[in-house]
Amino acid sequence: MISNKMKGLVATSSVIRAMFEEGKRLSDIYGEENVFDFSLGNPNVAPPENIKIEINKILNETAPKLVHGYMNNSGYEDVRSKIADFLNEKHDVNISSGNIVMTCGAAGGLNILLKTLLNPDDEVIVFAPFFGEYKNYVNNFDGKLVVVSTDIDNFEPDMQGLKDKINSKTKAIIINSPNNPTGVVYSEEVIQNLAKVLYNKEEELGISIYLIADEPYREIVYDNVFVPYILKYYKNSFIGYSYSKSLSLPGERIGYVVANTNMDDFEDIMTSLNVANRILGFVNAPSLFQRVIANCLDAEVDVSIYKRNRDILYSHLIKIGFKCVKPQGAFYLFIRTPIADDKKFCEDAKQFNLLLVAGSAFGCPGHARLSYCIDYKRIQNSLPAFDKLAKLYEDK
Repeated sequence: MISNKMKGLVATSSVIRAMFEEGKRLSDIYGEENVFDFSLGNPNVAPPENIKIEINKILNETAPKLVHGYMNNSGYEDVRSKIADFLNEKHDVNISSGNIVMTCGAAGGLNILLKTLLNPDDEVIVFAPFFGEYKNYVNNFDGKLVVVSTDIDNFEPDMQGLKDKINSKTKAIIINSPNNPTGVVYSEEVIQNLAKVLYNKEEELGISIYLIADEPYREIVYDNVFVPYILKYYKNSFIGYSYSKSLSLPGERIGYVVANTNMDDFEDIMTSLNVANRILGFVNAPSLFQRVIANCLDAEVDVSIYKRNRDILYSHLIKIGFKCVKPQGAFYLFIRTPIADDKKFCEDAKQFNLLLVAGSAFGCPGHARLSYCIDYKRIQNSLPAFDKLAKLYEDK
């Protein structure tokens, strides 16, 4: 008999993954080319060529123990030093290997952070819409997720709503910019205002409030949009980073957590993150890909491919009457649904072999997410299906 907690989690398992499975079912019926699956954020852009080169080079030229063996739970020190040097140069910060823990992607990073920070019933604030797994990650450690709304005209955080929700049980805030599911990037002004609120609340309540930036999409931005580096704006800050999207390596599960040197209890926190990596069962981040990314820190995917996808899909959806904030980054569109019941809207879309994810899965009903990291030709072919979907509601 599975645990009561897992019974609930199984019953509410990922809507996104369920839609992905539905796509495979429909493909068997209608043919893959006739199903337009916008459900999963699975990059279709190939990894940079030097990833493959470095994999072969490392395997052929490095002693097996230095590629496949155990290391400190925080990761290889030389890898962390290279990443620290790279971040210092790129973002004008001052960190070292001691600020970094290599993780199994951003998800692994968030889980070791929450394991380190949360006592039972501690609260973690997120801004809706938010990546639905945050609820599960917080629940893993018996914390409580607290949701603050955003303005659906721009999806910027409601600072007054944030002030109202912070209390003595507040331990952390998670932000995600560029954002999944909206594609919105928080401006420097937004980050400065957020930091001001948190500093004031720390002083008022006499507590430490930690700001966690979940940043798997940092490098996927359009039109030269600037993504602020939060270590420069707020003392008690972490960044959870992943190469899943920036280098198109989602299955390799490689990323890191970087902590601000000046944060409260820095030494204890870094020691705890190291231990959490081990006791949560990760033990350490994948050893081969630690070596690979250390030699590919300047590598980039071709973001213009995603921009091309964004432009054709966004323009067409706006033209046929849908409303949507134009994404500044990531590879998602978050459209307003023409009916309040976003789940029914997504069911209706399946009539035309369109697979979308209801905004309710992100804590923001009345919307639907489209992941446009798919083949450009598939997007082109999907446009008549969106026309039919829009007409369905016009006729009603």
